[in-house]
Amino acid sequence: MKRLLLSLLLFFPFMFPMPALAQAYPSKPVRLIVPFPAGGPADIFGRGLAQGMSESLGQPVIVENVGGVGGVLGVDRAAKASPDGYTLALNSASTVSIAPYSLSKMPYDVKKDLALITVVVRVPEVLAVHPSLPAKDLAQLIAYAKANPGKVNFGSAGAGSITHLAGELLKAEAKIDMVHIPYKGAAPAVTDLVGGQVQMGIFDVPILLGHIRAGKLKALAITSAKRAQTLPDVPTTAELGYPNVTSDNWYGLVAPAATPADVRKRIHAAATAALRSPALIEQYAKVSGVASPGTPEDYAAFLAGEQTKWSRVVTAIGFKE
Repeated sequence: MKRLLLSLLLFFPFMFPMPALAQAYPSKPVRLIVPFPAGGPADIFGRGLAQGMSESLGQPVIVENVGGVGGVLGVDRAAKASPDGYTLALNSASTVSIAPYSLSKMPYDVKKDLALITVVVRVPEVLAVHPSLPAKDLAQLIAYAKANPGKVNFGSAGAGSITHLAGELLKAEAKIDMVHIPYKGAAPAVTDLVGGQVQMGIFDVPILLGHIRAGKLKALAITSAKRAQTLPDVPTTAELGYPNVTSDNWYGLVAPAATPADVRKRIHAAATAALRSPALIEQYAKVSGVASPGTPEDYAAFLAGEQTKWSRVVTAIGFKE
């Protein structure tokens, strides 16, 4: 029987279409690129998603951290990977809604090179300072910065990242002069913030929460429309008189644009199933993240709004790298 089937395959290949012969997806481990160093908020959310997707796909989803250029390098690696569904990326807001307008040269085209799968999570950011800075609230920080132009610095996850533009937006709105110190990811920036090498930063709540609770950093404001559940006593920038200083962060899931539709559908099903699971929802909520699964069309509409918002900010502050 085996010889017969082999003979038929060799001499009558049209009887066995390639899809029927191909292995079902996935037949091997899937790589999820997190475009920031391990230990940062993107890593926290990415590893939770990877674990949840592994259960649905029946294959390991292995996280690979690829930092640099505010997350752009990692997303670029995914965009240029083989479009077979075995390389995905967790993109940040910066890499798809800010970088296209803030970088002089983009290595990928968001619309042409990436397939949007789903928004993964939305998370508020918090403005925090090192205790050595003589500021107990946002008003005192701004007053100090005005009295000491160029002497206050702030760290970010990289030039052009949302953590950078949030600081630039505060500078513009409050009319203060602060020095930007870019890092290759949020984790090393926060390490220096806790150590006092930089004085201020605006980062995702999860990466600062432990340091704030331990008294190593002072939280001055939540840069979102609502207060963070994990920091209920910290007012929003809008409450403090700066309604335009908002920088909600979010993360999404993308694949190379040419990934087959059926494979994208399988990836989407696994991702949304994971994001709707009570375990992952609870895991994200503990660090102020709100799991936000949706359709690719939902993602596209949301991204369009984010690009409009941040392109205006980039133009208003005249930033370009």
